[in-house]
Amino acid sequence: MRSVDAETGKPTQGPTVTRDAPVPPRGAAPPAAVAARPPSAARLAVPAGVLAAVAGAFAYVGSVDPNEAGHYPVCPLLRFTGVYCPGCGGLRSAHAFVHGDLPTALQANAPAVLGYLGFAVLWTVWVIRVVRGRPLRLDLGPVHLWTLGALLLAFTVVRNLPFGGWLVP
Repeated sequence: MRSVDAETGKPTQGPTVTRDAPVPPRGAAPPAAVAARPPSAARLAVPAGVLAAVAGAFAYVGSVDPNEAGHYPVCPLLRFTGVYCPGCGGLRSAHAFVHGDLPTALQANAPAVLGYLGFAVLWTVWVIRVVRGRPLRLDLGPVHLWTLGALLLAFTVVRNLPFGGWLVP
């Protein structure tokens, strides 16, 4: 099958070149990729929603004191066994953290404070990657997860032994 030039009506040899669509400059993204990219505000909706939920939770814990009885349920493990779990003292830690009392927050639950700071770093990296149009990837392998579990187990054991009394909330 032979091609015909649309302007002159004469047969052409080789591939037909249309002049309707402009050629993007070198290094520019193709038009389809530009149209598919959502606006910056839409890309930030999920990280903003996560931040709003966490800020709301911290605001609630900061305003309702967990040191006063009756506001929050008691840890079932502590209530029935007398053993402090890795989460015991987490609400008191969050309350002290919100009020800027870092020593009290660390004394109530040091891993929780490390978790708050880790969340802040991870959220910041997430936002930067979203703005740049890249996905956030957490490639935690089994070694990382087992190490985290072993550290929390060691924390739990030490805080329940007589010499670990300084870790009791």
